[in-house]
Amino acid sequence: MFTTNDIRATFLDYFAGNGHQIVPSSSLVPHNDPTLLFTNAGMVQFKNVFTGQETRPYSRATTAQKVVRAGGKHNDLDNVGYTARHHTFFEMMGNFSFGDYFKAEAIELAWNLVTGTFGLPKEKLLTTVYADDEEAATLWRKIAGLPDDRIIRIPTSDNFWRMGDTGPCGPCSEIFYDHGPEVAGGPPGSPDEDGDRFTEIWNLVFMQYFENPPGTRSPLPRPSIDTGLGLERFAAILQGKRDNYDTDTFRALILASAEVTGQDPDGPFNASHRVVADHLRSTSFLIADGVLPSKDGRGYVLRRIMRRAMRHLHLMGTTEPTFYKLVPALIRQMGEAYPELIHARALIEGTMKGEEERFKAMLDRGLSLLADETEHLGDGAPLPGAVAFKLYDTFGFPLDLTQDALRGTSHSVDVAGFNEAMDVQRKRARAAWSGSGDSATETVWFEARDTFGATEFLGYTTETSDAEVQTVVVDNAQVDSAVPGTKIALLLNQTPFYGESGGQVGDTGTITAPGLHIAITDTQKKLGDLLVHYGTVIEGTVKPGMAVTAQVDHDRRSAIRAHHSATHLLHEALRRRLGDHVTQKGSLNAPDRLRFDVSQPRPITPEELADIEAEVNARIRENTEVATRHMTPEEAIEQGAMALFGEKYGDEVRVVSMGGPEDGRAGWSIELCGGTHVRRTGDIGLFRITSESGVSSGVRRIEAVTGLAAQNATVATEERLNQMAAMMRVPPAEAPERLAVLLEERKAMERQISDLQRKLASGNQSAASIVEVNGIRLDARNVGELPPKELKPLADSLRKEIGSGVIALISTADGKGSIVVAATPDLAEKVDAVTLVRAASAAMGGKGGGGRRDMAQAGGPDTSRADAALDAVRTAMQAGSAA
Repeated sequence: MFTTNDIRATFLDYFAGNGHQIVPSSSLVPHNDPTLLFTNAGMVQFKNVFTGQETRPYSRATTAQKVVRAGGKHNDLDNVGYTARHHTFFEMMGNFSFGDYFKAEAIELAWNLVTGTFGLPKEKLLTTVYADDEEAATLWRKIAGLPDDRIIRIPTSDNFWRMGDTGPCGPCSEIFYDHGPEVAGGPPGSPDEDGDRFTEIWNLVFMQYFENPPGTRSPLPRPSIDTGLGLERFAAILQGKRDNYDTDTFRALILASAEVTGQDPDGPFNASHRVVADHLRSTSFLIADGVLPSKDGRGYVLRRIMRRAMRHLHLMGTTEPTFYKLVPALIRQMGEAYPELIHARALIEGTMKGEEERFKAMLDRGLSLLADETEHLGDGAPLPGAVAFKLYDTFGFPLDLTQDALRGTSHSVDVAGFNEAMDVQRKRARAAWSGSGDSATETVWFEARDTFGATEFLGYTTETSDAEVQTVVVDNAQVDSAVPGTKIALLLNQTPFYGESGGQVGDTGTITAPGLHIAITDTQKKLGDLLVHYGTVIEGTVKPGMAVTAQVDHDRRSAIRAHHSATHLLHEALRRRLGDHVTQKGSLNAPDRLRFDVSQPRPITPEELADIEAEVNARIRENTEVATRHMTPEEAIEQGAMALFGEKYGDEVRVVSMGGPEDGRAGWSIELCGGTHVRRTGDIGLFRITSESGVSSGVRRIEAVTGLAAQNATVATEERLNQMAAMMRVPPAEAPERLAVLLEERKAMERQISDLQRKLASGNQSAASIVEVNGIRLDARNVGELPPKELKPLADSLRKEIGSGVIALISTADGKGSIVVAATPDLAEKVDAVTLVRAASAAMGGKGGGGRRDMAQAGGPDTSRADAALDAVRTAMQAGSAA
């Protein structure tokens, strides 16, 4: 018997032996087709090859492609577990020709593999062709020897494949297996075709035309081949089964489910085991390909799949997280063919366990509410939409999960009522919104959010992706197109561009398509989950609905995430060095620097800053993995995570940890953060603190640089040191000691100069310069360039010499007037130095002045009036107003 793994290997080896390149399965997240939620066929990774946009070094290929159909128009979720052949995840085997061979060789290769290598009896097989494709019918008669009654002509679009409204297209030909007359059902194209007697094995697509608007076709210059064989269906046939879930791989997973739940694999919970087995595969492969549970987009579909499986485990009596325990069984079955399962095992299990813990906390209450509501419903009455919405909004029950819970009862869900309740909530949120700035500016984004939903962010795993333009906005209004030179705001269905939030600046880059180039200068987050791209159309015309490629500026993003990751390490180092009172009060993570504001009552000393910088660099050198996980805020806080300033957290958060486990914590640094980060701490390169300053009372600001910016700062510092050393004519290592000597020498010289200046000023006038004003002696002097700080010491010295009197001194050093007036103690009742100094200041164009009655100081900007200022002192004393 062929096992499923045998069939996969045999298929690939067969085509490799016939000149085909074995190409690994592409990711379940399609990077070359923005219209797809998940990779849903084997040809997706070759789409650009078929259209001529891309060339490969081979013209024949074969693959075993991972496929998920659980969202959008390809959604089999509701049927999984209850039919024989519906799956959310399956494998599509295929062979492809890119302008090499065509119908004859494709039919011959398929027929020889099915009947020869795999040994299916020819009498059990029949084929279909498109009604007008007489060439294919003739080839089936000639190559396979099939009679006309087993070559069925299908006139409908079921047997004519199109890539889209325009693009490559062509007729199809399918191979069917006949299970025999004892099984109900008719051949394809008959009224009973939906029965189980005839199973489609393989679909051969003959791409021979190009669909041109409006609906005209032209022959392709190089006709191609695209085929798809469902591995699970084919395994069932080769293993003598009519149900895919009875094949070896699925049976192993069902038995594993039975073991962890303690429920008979073929008993009353048979459908639940099948759901768990199928959803285990889709969940594990999606997580391995970078999809994580979330509220929107692919992450939301993954969450629906996971929670559906977890509800069935709950139905089978599990009380603790169980889903993740089945991952080893899946790896045993499929890990050799898909090693990404092995590499991502820890992430898969951790994500499953965390999601089930969160879901179980809500599941009992949600199911209790559902039971209470259905108990009061009449027979056949639908569950009110408002109740279904409450289950969704409060307990995290997607609509299809509620519908699945009601399966087998007489009740359905009022879907229209559910949608109405959803719409009411949107309108309520919109009415309650009170943002900053012009509310009219945001109206356009509310409309876009209602129309398109959230933007899916791909930037955690990639910096480039294909996308579809959803809306183009110019001057706060949606437009049909924008031409070169127009400044626009652009919304895509998915993007690698990070929108500014949490202190991290928005990404820049390009959005392109054939003939189109848009320079993106900023990305902003709107309404919590819209990512709006701002830029200018450089070339071409952009319109809604266009397929484009979004490319983030790699160097800039790398520098930003290095600064962001360094901020996390800095935060932890500050707390460990200064204390737990240190909390973030604001941050900026830009490509050229980081700025980090923290609560700190005093300046951080140079010694403390040196210790903190050294600690961060030590963690960088450890080069540990930067890990991300999703959990509830409460779980994150329990594990020691720090919430970041300015972030708003819902019922699930992204937790970023750096450094190895320590003190019972999952990492040295653990924080709640939605930003982008380096993969390992060593990617930061180097960390340097450039400044520390006060921002406000109790808040200090640290500025720092990393990577190339830190290297440039280090080089600049070394250059300045070398220049200083050269000026002092010593090696750089000796510069600090030499500078200290020079500074000490300068201080000694300054002291000598001050002494000489005071002596010079003191002896600048003889005793004959002293005049008597109203019976009081006045010594008034313009001391020229004497430094202002020397005025008071000189006034004290002259006051002692005069015995009884007033001293008035004016310095004009550095182009500024400085005035000091001093009176001897015996004149305390007769002279007020403050009044006199203010008179002098006014004469020099100044205002005010202050001090004591015996010593006062002031200034004045007009040094040319220094002598007039001294005259003003004499005049004030003469007038008797000095008292």
